[in-house]
Amino acid sequence: MQAVSRRSLFKAAVGAVAAGSLLKAPAVWAQAAPLKLKFGNDLPATHSVNVRLREAIEAISAETKGQVAINLFPNNQLGSDTDMMTQLRSGALELATMPGTVLSTLIPTASLTGVGFAFTNYDKVWAAMDGEVGNFIRRNIEKVGLVPFNSVWDNGFRQITSSTRPIKAPEDLANFKIRVPVVPLWVSMFSAFGAAPVSIPLNEAYSALQTKIADGQENPLALIESAKFYEVQKFCSLTNHAWDGFWLLASARVWKGVPQDAQQVMQKHFNAAALKQRDDIVKANADYQKTLESKGLTFNTTQAEVFQAALAKTSFYKDAKAKFGDEAWALLQKYAGNIG
Repeated sequence: MQAVSRRSLFKAAVGAVAAGSLLKAPAVWAQAAPLKLKFGNDLPATHSVNVRLREAIEAISAETKGQVAINLFPNNQLGSDTDMMTQLRSGALELATMPGTVLSTLIPTASLTGVGFAFTNYDKVWAAMDGEVGNFIRRNIEKVGLVPFNSVWDNGFRQITSSTRPIKAPEDLANFKIRVPVVPLWVSMFSAFGAAPVSIPLNEAYSALQTKIADGQENPLALIESAKFYEVQKFCSLTNHAWDGFWLLASARVWKGVPQDAQQVMQKHFNAAALKQRDDIVKANADYQKTLESKGLTFNTTQAEVFQAALAKTSFYKDAKAKFGDEAWALLQKYAGNIG
């Protein structure tokens, strides 16, 4: 999905109308029947992804004169991630943002960038995702009836919170009951550290922490704040143990029936919104820490190298390489450096 200029979009639309095709030029949007689409995700309404999505949806509606109407359903209103993924593939749901690690239950290579302690900074992340790693994963997503947009959104580097003790070193994870998403890669990682991971959907995580089904959880600061985990946690350890992004996906069954000019308008605004959201996360992280500290969380830093070395003593990296395959692992190390 390559972005197009207004001039090329106009030329394409005019040419299509002249040829008598079904495409609608901007001047005749109002003659078309409104296209109504549902958009679901698992994030709180206040999360930066949903803030920028709402802006993009308004821009799409404005440019199409209301003929593309997208309703956003945040916070698992349309079901769990697994439910929404099934709905996307069947065409019952038109659009969604989905974490790569959640997609990995269907497309194993989608969690490649979530390998524990692989990336150390955003320069490496975006070089990979806007380059060969992103293209590699995109090709695999397309094979299962989903259409990935070009720009990946930022889910941030992940940190560990706890109600019992700060996580300062690998041994602090021993027997630690930690809520993780339904993501085999992260279950394996925390199991390798000797923790006791519990896979629980995001919308059930707060109650799981509140009732002590789990003593801790791991998420980016933005989500720790927006999901109000600080109300049921005492410590936040800055581990940066994994990075994950959100893919904006369309149902292939639905997308092929969307007029090309409408596709182009949606691509333009959603991809632009993703870039703005990336900047939002970077600028907000320092503020999130201050906010969370003011709400009672005690922060501590960690040494990524120590955790990576501990993982390397287990079979985690060897197993990950075998799972993803030599091609994928070589691409990851091209951007992340030699790990494991």
